[in-house]
Amino acid sequence: MRRQGHPVARCTVERLMRAAGLRGITRAKGPRTTVPGAAPDTRPDLVERAFTATGPDQLWVADITYCRTFSGWVYAAFVIDVFSRRVVGWQLSRSLRTDLALDALEMGIWTRRRAGHDVTGLVHHSDKGVQYVAVRYTQRLAEAGAVASVGSTGDSYDNALAEAFNSLFKAELVRNRGPWKGIDDLEIAVAEYIDWFNHRRLHGEIGLVPPAEHEDDFYRHNTAATTVAASVPSLH
Repeated sequence: MRRQGHPVARCTVERLMRAAGLRGITRAKGPRTTVPGAAPDTRPDLVERAFTATGPDQLWVADITYCRTFSGWVYAAFVIDVFSRRVVGWQLSRSLRTDLALDALEMGIWTRRRAGHDVTGLVHHSDKGVQYVAVRYTQRLAEAGAVASVGSTGDSYDNALAEAFNSLFKAELVRNRGPWKGIDDLEIAVAEYIDWFNHRRLHGEIGLVPPAEHEDDFYRHNTAATTVAASVPSLH
């Protein structure tokens, strides 16, 4: 309402919602999906719980969550840009395989490069889950010019922004619109949800605008950041 030019107080919104029989989505905690890697991980924690960035593609966070369906568990991997809260990559799978996380990362790299943005130098932060310490995953980060950062195993505060998105995703989509038959109908719903989340959902952390709008505003005021680097290789 404020974006449409109608000043309104929070208490007024609460009263109108009650009168209309509407209620806000609530978030609940569930089991963790982090399985520590067997090999020692010497990558540093470059974030140290400071989830801030001054522009897109400076800091990405990645995590995996679970969804219950009639045909069994489905796992969802997401990669999120900290500056805009935009979901740049995602993938669903019936198993906690390395490809689940890797496919989400590939989507994020492809999405940014297709838009003409170079991801070289960005910090990629995750927990020490086996998917993220896998050789193929770390190699792909290195090929993209990204710097790996990890938090401690089993501590949600070390990857709090990704955990917060997972909580929203579960509350706003999985529990709110379920139950789900299986991975196929959930995948369609996730695609629709991510499009809404990136382009229409208002985020308080970025000034009550959608992530895509927040990024567009950044590039309008930082013309140097919109320059397409001719040396950026295409994805295969």
